[in-house]
Amino acid sequence: MLAFIVRRVFNAVGVMLAVALLAFVIFRFVGDPVDMMLNEQASQTQRDELRERLGLNASVGMQFVHFVANAAQGEFGISYRNQQDVFSLVAERFPATFELVLMATLLSLVIGVPLGVLTAIYRKSRLAQALQFVSILGISLPSFVVGIMLILIFSVQLGWLPGFGRGETVKIGGWSTGLLTPSGRAALVLPSITLALFQITLIMRLVRAEMLETLRTEFIKFARARGLPDRVVHFRLALRNCLMPVITVTGMQIGNLIAFALITETVFQWPGMGLLFIQSVMFVDIPVMAAYLVIVSFIFVALNTLVDMMYGVVDPRLRSQHVKGGANAH
Repeated sequence: MLAFIVRRVFNAVGVMLAVALLAFVIFRFVGDPVDMMLNEQASQTQRDELRERLGLNASVGMQFVHFVANAAQGEFGISYRNQQDVFSLVAERFPATFELVLMATLLSLVIGVPLGVLTAIYRKSRLAQALQFVSILGISLPSFVVGIMLILIFSVQLGWLPGFGRGETVKIGGWSTGLLTPSGRAALVLPSITLALFQITLIMRLVRAEMLETLRTEFIKFARARGLPDRVVHFRLALRNCLMPVITVTGMQIGNLIAFALITETVFQWPGMGLLFIQSVMFVDIPVMAAYLVIVSFIFVALNTLVDMMYGVVDPRLRSQHVKGGANAH
């Protein structure tokens, strides 16, 4: 088990070093930081002092080492646009993105799992076929199209829900939340549905496929032969055996939701990390772009590594495969 964990952690470190190299290339070679941080009236002495303070006179290799060391400590420099510490700026936007991703994940599980069970149990019914057709639309439609349609219907025409912004928020320590205010909860509805739609269809189709396979197994036939009611067979036996792939996929998709929430945040002007990244691209704010890339990649890699470890704990065959692979290599 220790060798399995070490291998996974080593792979995660390798991925993060590759991401850090990409972020460093963006930071170092997309424009001159000195020109972006100083105005045109700055003297050559001021430029030389800033270049020395930023470490730009060192070799490229040493600059990369310093960049990795600073990134490991959460230091990404100063935003060109806001003149604030980049990590603090990203941390200030993180609660909005976290709440959006959290609600999208909960919606995907609460809606996707029951729909998957329903379409598996009544797979020949018209309702199941209609849900299958809707799931294809859910996977095919781009999230920005879904978001615009929801704004047009529920915000512009019906006036039920706000179409932009986060609503009123409450500060709890250093954390800002809109879940404790009516306007904050209302503002969360449309963007969370938009972000969750693809995940809902993915989980629904996954649960349906796993349920259909499980219902054909021998132990389900034996349970039916014993006279157990359908409710017990479907929800206590079959569904329980389908949840491991769902948990695995959900854990891995959380990273994707964080990474791709920027489209939803842009459509709804949701003040999260994604909108901050889009604004940094528009204003060529290189430190924010590099920090967003590293932080989101770290979250994605950490979640995937954690899921792999949990899967290895549950399924001993994965550990034995890695042990055999290592023995064969030697």
